[in-house]
Amino acid sequence: MPPKKRNTQPKRNSSSVKGIIEGAGEVVAQPITHTLEKNYMPYAMSVIMSRAIPEIDGFKPSHRKLLFTMYKMGLLGSARTKSANIVGQTMKLNPHGDSAIYDTMVRLSRGYEALLHPYIDSKGNFGKYYSRDMAWAASRYTEARLDAICQELFRDIDKDTVDFVDNYDNTMKEPTLLPASYPSVLVNANTGIAVGMASSISPFNLEEVCQTTIAYIKNQDHDIATTLLAPDFPGGGQIVYDKQVIDNIYQTGRGSIRVRSRYTYDPSVNCIDITQIPPTTTIEVIVEKIVDLVKQGKIKEISDIRDETGLEGLKITIDLKRGTDPEKLMQRLYKMTTLEDSFSCNFNVLVAGVPRVMGIRQLLEEWVAFRIECVRRRTSYDLNKKQDKLHLLKGLQAILLDIDKAVFIIRNTEEETEVVPNLMVGFHIDQIQADYVAEIKLRHLNREYILKRTEEITQLDREIAVLQEILASKEKIKQIIITELINVMKKYAQPRHSMLLYADEIEEINVEEQIPNYPVHLFFTKEGYFKKITPQSLRMSGEQKLKEGDKITEQLEATNHTDLLFFTNRATVYKTKASEFSDTKASVLGDYVAAKLGMREDESAVSMIAIQQYEGFIIFLFENGKIVKIDIKAYLTKTNRKKLIGAYSDKSPLFAMFYCKEECEILLTTTEGRMLLVNTAQLQIKTTRSAQGVACITLKRNKALVNAKVYQEGAIANADRYRKNIPSIGVMPPVEEPEIEQLKL
Repeated sequence: MPPKKRNTQPKRNSSSVKGIIEGAGEVVAQPITHTLEKNYMPYAMSVIMSRAIPEIDGFKPSHRKLLFTMYKMGLLGSARTKSANIVGQTMKLNPHGDSAIYDTMVRLSRGYEALLHPYIDSKGNFGKYYSRDMAWAASRYTEARLDAICQELFRDIDKDTVDFVDNYDNTMKEPTLLPASYPSVLVNANTGIAVGMASSISPFNLEEVCQTTIAYIKNQDHDIATTLLAPDFPGGGQIVYDKQVIDNIYQTGRGSIRVRSRYTYDPSVNCIDITQIPPTTTIEVIVEKIVDLVKQGKIKEISDIRDETGLEGLKITIDLKRGTDPEKLMQRLYKMTTLEDSFSCNFNVLVAGVPRVMGIRQLLEEWVAFRIECVRRRTSYDLNKKQDKLHLLKGLQAILLDIDKAVFIIRNTEEETEVVPNLMVGFHIDQIQADYVAEIKLRHLNREYILKRTEEITQLDREIAVLQEILASKEKIKQIIITELINVMKKYAQPRHSMLLYADEIEEINVEEQIPNYPVHLFFTKEGYFKKITPQSLRMSGEQKLKEGDKITEQLEATNHTDLLFFTNRATVYKTKASEFSDTKASVLGDYVAAKLGMREDESAVSMIAIQQYEGFIIFLFENGKIVKIDIKAYLTKTNRKKLIGAYSDKSPLFAMFYCKEECEILLTTTEGRMLLVNTAQLQIKTTRSAQGVACITLKRNKALVNAKVYQEGAIANADRYRKNIPSIGVMPPVEEPEIEQLKL
């Protein structure tokens, strides 16, 4: 046995131990509302106000910190510098780490191509927004500087146009907003997810935004849609224009815009080239989906698909089989892939620290108010500077009358500290003017220099008068804003990237009609395997191949367009179509439904229902003896939802279920042999899927249901004997009653 280790810890007296552990492990009751307010609310407010939601200048704090750092580094109109240098300098304002800062920088760059008017002129590999796999290079390899349009963001920022605050360690100052001279909040896309809210602002064409802002300043009742046609995405594409949808977005700030890809067809090589895609998808997602459709047999006209994106830009090439109509194929691909996708708009912007969802008119109203304040503060700053200069020049003008007297006063003043007071007394000027005169170099104490300087007084008087007029007139300030917007348009306007495709001119196709419809036989097994076999293949097949111990529970005739509802042991139903499954043979196991439909690990399909039309009802029978009748229309959805939770009540395990198009009888059998015939007409139909139902058969202690099936007339003798009002304990069959043959559904 090894020797016992000695305890080398110093002993504590009882009083010290008691003091250390007093209150340890004590559970203190605290209202959950108090915990949320104390611990979670500060975090939520920080995310909303300092991270995810843009402000009226169009920037989030991370964007603003990065651009301002680059401005202070002198990267506006200069040579590029390494991105790593920019990232390091930005960390003085942004404490979130180099990776987060560089990611932000990439998304603002020209190389990434995510913005209509990029703020960063980049050099090197910055990736592409439309590619998931095209990653950007590390910051040590790339270079960047501010793009020319940033002149409009930082012009007059040093003239007190916006407020400055301390950075996180109080060593530097940073602006709370950027004095953008155009509504950048509408020009470049901005998305963010906060706590309990989100923001998604679609980009608009710069020229259209400026024209709309000018028209709004002149007339607040201006019809926005006449000048701001629709969003304009940097990747182009075709916007499916619906005036009602656009007007609703402009009024409420919420809505969804359909965007289609653009393509060209080359008949010489029989291929389609896709060159523009919606902003919400990527090349890889599109290619993978089309490949999947081809493998499933839903698209048979494609022989090959390639990603040919290169220096010339985005390009997906689809090779077609002979005789394929490219336009009809693209219409189907629009429906079945993200070649047509929706951009969700949610114009949520922070205004004075409060998140607000606003329409275009309200956004312009807030931006104009913000810009008026910027121009007013800039004008006030210029006015104060000119008034200060005028004040100094008037002091200089005073000594013009007698330069010799000024020299005499300075020469004959014994102490240096008395020079300024003596000049103040000698020329009747104030201390500021006297200080200015006293600092003039000896070489400048001549009439020519003084006359040249005092000539500015007349010019300054005129400029000050103009500035005072501007400050006194809101209309003059608005005219300045309009002039600046016109200059921005002249310098940076670009043609629209996204073309408009009017919704009423689009010929909508039904994808289901494009899928061939033919008779099929459907098989579903106890272990959750599914087979779809054509009648011809079934006639030529031999015995059905099944997993060991498995058996076919449902076999029926249907068509390829039939809707399939797979009910699981987790009270969930998965909706699909027979066409989603490939035709197979009896000699294979078939598709495992749980894997095919993406069910959870602890979930398995227990029953299948095939529906041509949503008519009839479903009978659910539970192990506790309850029964419920649910209208089949409860499972009909307007949208193409694949999964419905709460498909039936989960208060008791499901024993059996039956789909009935018309009233029928259900024969129940218990472990002690009692039988009961239940007519479904006795049950009230329910429209709520999770209804618990009513008591049907009363089970004695330690007794349970062993069989349930749809009764067929003549299956048992003296059937009236078993027809009872529910709830009932059932009826024992007479001794001479022949054993009931198990019916197959």
